[in-house]
Formats: sequence, structure tokens, C-alpha cells
Amino acid sequence: MPVTTLVTFSVERVEVMDEEGNVDESLMPDLTPERIRALYEIMVLTRRFDERMLKLQRQGRLGTFARVMGQEGAHVGAAFALRDEDWVVPAFREAGIFLLRGMKMEHFLQYWGGDERGNLIPAGVRMLPTAIPVGTHMLHAVGIGWAMKHRGEKVAVLTSFGEGATSEGDFSEAMNFAGVFQAPVVFLCQNNQWAISVPYHKQTAACTVAQKAVGYGMPGVQVDGNDVFAVYRTVSEALERARNGDGPSLIEAHTYRVTDHTTADDARRYRSEEEVAVWRRRDPIARLARYMKKNGLLDDEGEAAVETRADEQVAEAVATFEAMEPPSPEEIFAHVFAEITPPLAEQRADLLRRVGKRG
Repeated sequence: MPVTTLVTFSVERVEVMDEEGNVDESLMPDLTPERIRALYEIMVLTRRFDERMLKLQRQGRLGTFARVMGQEGAHVGAAFALRDEDWVVPAFREAGIFLLRGMKMEHFLQYWGGDERGNLIPAGVRMLPTAIPVGTHMLHAVGIGWAMKHRGEKVAVLTSFGEGATSEGDFSEAMNFAGVFQAPVVFLCQNNQWAISVPYHKQTAACTVAQKAVGYGMPGVQVDGNDVFAVYRTVSEALERARNGDGPSLIEAHTYRVTDHTTADDARRYRSEEEVAVWRRRDPIARLARYMKKNGLLDDEGEAAVETRADEQVAEAVATFEAMEPPSPEEIFAHVFAEITPPLAEQRADLLRRVGKRG
């Protein structure tokens, strides 16, 4: 019998804006000057907030957290494409998503300061809290999408994760279920090249993350993750397909983690500064600023003003956070299960006895 080809595939890469801020007008998304300014301002706020959080952590005023510097174009550009009625299920390196969806910075600080009360999502906001376990939240996103489809709601679900999460079984289960049942989910992989100290080429044998979509019967595309216009355009199209009942998509935002994995990591031990320097020149915020200056949307004075406003907002949030009453000892047991288990109840009683004796 003859050998036949059953399927062939190719992977597209979307780029709208180059590193100098020049755009391909035929691919430029429909964004008003006001929307572009808002996009720039939230990216700057995310960066300045991230930088201040690092200082707080180094001073012992905040716990370990995952920095977002260099990845603002990927996750902010994606979340900017969401509608209020859409759902978003983030991981742990998406501060910009939380800010865009109305999370107050002081509550974000409260959470990373070890107080679970800060993880409470604002009323009416369709977003799940920070997910620390790698990859498990993708299953939650698919469950939400499946529920929305059953309810007849014309909405989409965006879930973000790193390329390291694609090695987890949860990724395969979520992608397979979404593909089979056509759940309205957009999977956004922020491929930042490093799964802690494991480089991309040791994480997978696939040339791209995007091609993994083929095995699950959904479209997959790679975008320049430091090109916020490319991310916004591609995610907008995928979200619209999902809302219209055309099923899930996988988008690989090709970006880079210019900082350590978390504040407990030292990336200098496993990668060179020369590698990092290449990606620093591809900074998504600087790239957008160049575009805006070329098109009369920003000047040096305006750039400084945006940064000053961001610093003022962050300083106000830090002051509010540090003025908060600390949680009571029993509070640490209140957010583990819906109903406290007997072993935890026993531990809580023991802790309160100990605290009472010291008092």
C-alpha cells in the first residue's frame, strides 16, 4: 500500500512593531491614541511597581515573589484585549493583569507579604487569584470556559503560563479537553526561555511551543512577546474566535525573563550577562515609547510625567499596605479549605495556646 501524508502544518509568527518602534500599518491593530497611551501607562506602572516590590523584598518588608520585568508586553498586551465579561486565569508572573482587572496594589502587596486576605478578587471581576502551583490553573480555566459554554454566555477565558508549565500533565489535560469540547479558552504561553534554571532547548524538543496546538486540534501561533501590538492583535483575534464558538487557541508569546526567576533565585549562576543584554535592548516599554514619540503621542516631558505618576501611585499603595492591621494568628488557617479539617483545627488550637502563654 502507498505511504500517504495525513497532515502537514506550519507555524506563523506575528510581528507588528520592530525594536525601533516602526510598525507594519497593514497589521497594526485598531487602537485609538487614547488607548495606546493607556496601554503605555499601565505597562510603566507595572514596571515601577515591580521595581519597588524588589526593594521592599530586599529590605525584608515583603516576601518572595516573581518579577515581571521585561514581560510587560506579553501579559499586559493580552489582558488589554479582554472585555469586562471575559474571564482571566493568571499564574504568578502577571502583575499587570491584576492591575488592569482592578486589583489594588496594596492588596497585591498584602498577598506577597504573606497575608492571604490580599488575594481576594474585587467583587464582580471575572478573575481567579494568583496560582502558585505550576500549570494547575489551566484546568480551572478550561472548567470555567466549559461552564460558560453550557450557560450560553458569549465570553472567552484567557489563561497565562510559562513554557515550563507545558511539561506538566495539567497542560496536556487542559489542552485536550478544550480541543475536544471546543471550550472558549485562549492559552497564552509566555515563553521567557527559562523554566527556572532549565533553558528552553532542555524543556522541549519542539521548535516552538505554538506547534503543540496541532496535537490538540486547535490553532497555534507565535508572536513577538515584546511587541505589545502583535500580542494585542493576536490575542484579540483568538478571544473573538472563542466568543463566537470557534474553540480554543494556543498563543506563544516569545519573550524573555531579564530578571531572576523569583527573588529567591540568582540567574547569574546559569546564564550569561551577554545573553541578558541582548534582550534588554528589546525592552517592550522602550519599544512602545519609541513608537509613540515618532507618532506624536509622547515626548520626553510626557514620559517623565508618566513615570512620576506611577511612582506616586506605588508610594501611596505601599503606605496603605504598611498601615494595614496584621492578620490574627488564627487567620493563617482560614484560607486552606472551605471547612477547616480536624488536623488543622488541632494545629490552630495548639498555636493559640502557645500565643496565649507568651502573652
